[in-house]
Formats: sequence, structure tokens, C-alpha cells
Amino acid sequence: MPVIPYPRPRSMTTRAGGAAFDAPVVVAVDNSLPAQGYRLRTGPAGTELHHRDPAGLRYGLQTLDQLRADQDFPETGYEIADHPDFAVRGFMLDISRDRVPTRRTLERWLSLLSLARFNQLELYCEHTYAYRDHQEVWQDASPLTAEDLRWLDARCAAHGIDLVANQNTFGHMERFLRHSAYAHRAENPDGFERGGAHCPPGTLAPTADNAAFVTALLEEMTGSLRTRRVNIGADEPFELGTGHSREQTARDGVGDVYLTHLERIARPWLDAGYTVQFWADVFAEHPELMDRVPQGAVPVIWQYDSPRQAADVIAADAEELRSWQRTGSDVDQLRDGFRGRAEVLREAGIAFWVAPGAGNWNSLIGRLDNAVENMTDAAEAGLEHGAEGYLLTSWGDQGMWDPPSVTFGPAVFGGAVSWCLRSNRDLDIAAVLNEHVLLDATGLGGSVLDRLGRIARALNSPLLNASPLTRALLPDPTCPMRTYPSPQDLDAADRTLAACRLDLSAAEPAAGDGDVLLRELDHAIALAQFAVRLLRARAQARAEASAIDPTTAHRLLRELEPLLAEQRSCWLLRSRPGGLDDSIARFGRLRRQLQVAARQ
Repeated sequence: MPVIPYPRPRSMTTRAGGAAFDAPVVVAVDNSLPAQGYRLRTGPAGTELHHRDPAGLRYGLQTLDQLRADQDFPETGYEIADHPDFAVRGFMLDISRDRVPTRRTLERWLSLLSLARFNQLELYCEHTYAYRDHQEVWQDASPLTAEDLRWLDARCAAHGIDLVANQNTFGHMERFLRHSAYAHRAENPDGFERGGAHCPPGTLAPTADNAAFVTALLEEMTGSLRTRRVNIGADEPFELGTGHSREQTARDGVGDVYLTHLERIARPWLDAGYTVQFWADVFAEHPELMDRVPQGAVPVIWQYDSPRQAADVIAADAEELRSWQRTGSDVDQLRDGFRGRAEVLREAGIAFWVAPGAGNWNSLIGRLDNAVENMTDAAEAGLEHGAEGYLLTSWGDQGMWDPPSVTFGPAVFGGAVSWCLRSNRDLDIAAVLNEHVLLDATGLGGSVLDRLGRIARALNSPLLNASPLTRALLPDPTCPMRTYPSPQDLDAADRTLAACRLDLSAAEPAAGDGDVLLRELDHAIALAQFAVRLLRARAQARAEASAIDPTTAHRLLRELEPLLAEQRSCWLLRSRPGGLDDSIARFGRLRRQLQVAARQ
């Protein structure tokens, strides 16, 4: 039976009679092929591999290796022609929402990303790089060092991957601004109100001095990297125009002030010949800015809920909708997916990228079905409107409680559909995980990851940017839960979780991190089972955890502490210790609520 390589190639035909294992392999450059493309033919005379460039050679040999791994390789002749849909296929890993990966974990990511044909890696940074003059900011975070980045840059190059500096430079600077030495840089040193909650300062004031400050950070980080591309972030400057820049924005408009400051940050890099990526969310409210995007700056459109998920929320939960609207989110726009903004950028003649999400964050066990739809929508809209890049993002909101392996499935799917959407949109994720990532001959490991990732939607309590499981454990005061899954849906989730845990105990992943994967997934399932019990108790109380009956609250408190202890142990299997206390501390709100209920 013919082998189907991963990712599935754009074109493949087979015939009887292949190449012997020891037959010669002839390799030749063919400039008529598309960039990164190759053409592979195997038969009784041997193997011919034509490629356009070094990347095409790499991918052609990868495909040949997969074919030769099959013992029946000499019985089948293959003719394969392949090239990517998107020239740049990136993966972004959040290392600032408290998990900083160990070198061993980074090496594991590189093997997976190389398999999935990603050719760019970004590590999203706020405070987790050891900048020379800012030890106060990173001293408890176990940050990456210049030596770490040089090592990682070399390892990326060996895998055909560009390592790109990603340091936020405008919004999301809370970790700097919490310290008195940096408070003067804030738009609002005393914080601000958002969605009915008080938030600490997070946005830098749009000043020339702050532009110079973040430029120095970027210069230090890029000094360890060979790639002439940088991501300056600049997303969600929530406070802009409400403090230091109030008079300036009243005179010139928030959009003008934003883009003027963005260009201040980008200009030194553009002048030095860098491509500068930045998040494009501000364009949603200020489309008039598009004509002013500097040449060489690339807006990246991000969206992390699929059109279906957004439509489900709009139809099912008016309070959830209003909660997001109070934070300034245009939920109606989410129903259009990537197309609306992509079309506007294409018509403005601006090069852009699309950035879907892996659905791992705020989930414990993933939101795989939403992620698959989101990634597919990004690829469809990107192809339709000429996006130059595709950046799959794995964020860590609320302390990244999901284990890294929860993102393995989205990564293999995102890599495949950004390589060739047409041939990979129906990819069997579980099978790819078992065969190429987990090396699990039982087939159970990949199946467990696939089934876990579909529980959140099956709870029939649609939310944006989160699973009901995590929203119950880590309540968000700006988006409180008001509706709960039915007892029947909670029972079904319980059964699925129990079945997954049983199957996981019989799985046999032979990959180098197989033992780690089994332990971290078993713990994630246990946390999810705890979340189901908490959801059931809260639904019965029709209120937050502090209203649960005392007997149930006592029981949940007894169950919580060993789960948090195991979370600490699992964390240290793949991540550095810095940030662990901050991540665990996010359970403080739930613990206090249960303690109040237990005393009643």
C-alpha cells in the first residue's frame, strides 16, 4: 500500500515497481520549480530529486525519508511534485506568560516544527530575556540569555528555520512597568479601568524616549540572531490616549498617535534593511492608517476564534457577548474570520500575514476543533487575498496551565495547511501524531490528544478565547461565567475524560519525551476532571465558587492541593522554574472562594 507522506504533497501518483533501497539517488537543481519546491520520482532505475533551492532539497529529502521508512518502498514507484502555499510559515511560542522552556523542550519543538515544515520560529517576549541593564525585571523569571539565543539560533539554522526576535514594545509591558524604576514610562502609572476591572499599567507612553528604550532592548536581542526580521508586537495598547498622551490624541486622534509612535520604533530597523512585523489589531478601529504603513513593515492579522465559534457565542450567550464588547472587542467582526481585514489590506496594496491560534491557552486540554477551523480560515483567507506569511501562535494566557503536548496536534495541522491547504485540510491529526511525533504503535496517544481537544465545544457552553474548564478554574473578572454546561454535557465530558485517562495508561509513545508526555497529560486530564466537578457544583449553586455548599467546598479544597503540587512537578519536566510561582498563584482566587464557602 502506498505511503502518504506528511504533509500530504500537492501532487502524488504511484505505480507498480519502485526503487531499490540501495539504488542511486540523483539530485539536481531545477530553476523552473517554484520557490522551496521539489519534484521526486522513484522507480526501478533509481530516485531522481529535482529542487529549486536548498529548502526544496530539504523538503524533498524529508519526503524521501518517509517513503523509504516503509519496508515495501521497492514495490511502489512514486512521482511527487510539491511546493508551499505560503513562503513564510511561522510558529510563535509565548514564553512570557510564565513558562520559559528548557533547552531540551526547545529542541523538541524544533524537531516537530521541522517535520511540519515551519521555517520561522518566534519566542514572544515581554520580560523573559536577560537584558543587561534590566535585571530587576527578569531576575525571578529564569530568562533566556544571549548564550541561549545563540545556541537556539544555531539549532534553528540546522533545521532550516529562521529564529526571529519577538519583543513587545508598546502594549503588554506590565512586567517592566510594575517596577518603580520604569513607572515614569507608563501611559498611566496608576493603572486603568477595562471591562469593569482595574488593571495595572501595561502601555508605554508614545514618546521618543520610550521608542529609544525599546529599540535598545531589540538591539540587544537581535545581536544574537542572524535573521534580518523582527517582530515589534505593538498590540493592544489599551490605555493609549487616556493618560500621558491624552492631549496629543485629543488633537491628532488615537490612530495618528499610534502609527506615529509605531513608525518611531520601526524606522531604525527598516532603515537597516529589516522586515518589521507588528500586530494589526489597531487597524480594526482605524482603517485610515493603512495608507501610512511604512514600506517593509508587515501587519500581522490575528484572530483566535473561528467564525463558527464566534457565531455560537453571539447566538447563545448575550452576557458573554456584552462582556467582550465592554473590553472593546468587535465580536461581530469575528464572524467574518480573517477575510474582512485581509481584503482591506489587499485593496490597500499592503503586504500582510495571517496569524491563527493553536487554541491551547485558557483550555487545560486544548480547543482543537476551534483551532482547526481557525487555522483553516486563516489559510483560506490568506491564499484568497495574497498573504505573504502564516504565523501560528501558541499563547500562554493565565499562566499557561496547558502542557506543551496539547499544542502538538495544532502544530502538525497548522504546518500542513500552511504548506498546502488543498491536500491537508482533512488531515488525520491523531494518525500523524502517532506515526511521526509520539511514535506510538498503539495509536492511543494521538487519539487521546485529539479527543481531549474536542471536549470544550462538546460542553455546549460557547465562550471566546477560553474553555469552560479553565474559565471555572481561573475566573476572569472582565468576562465572568454566567451560563454553565448542562448536567448531561458535564456527565458526557466526565465519561470522555475517564476513557482518555484509561487509554493514556495503555499508550506507548516511544518518542524521547514519551514518559513526560504521559505524565503531563494524565495530570491535565485530572485537572479537567476537577474542573468538571467544580462546574457541576457552581451550576447547582447558580453562582461563583464562594456560594457552593460547605461540604462540597471542603471536598474540592482537599482535591485542589495535590493537583497544584503535581502541576509544579509536571512544569519542571519541560520548563524553567522562574514563573512557576506566578502561574500557581493564579489559583489563589479560586482557593479563597472555596475557603469562604467552606466556612459558611
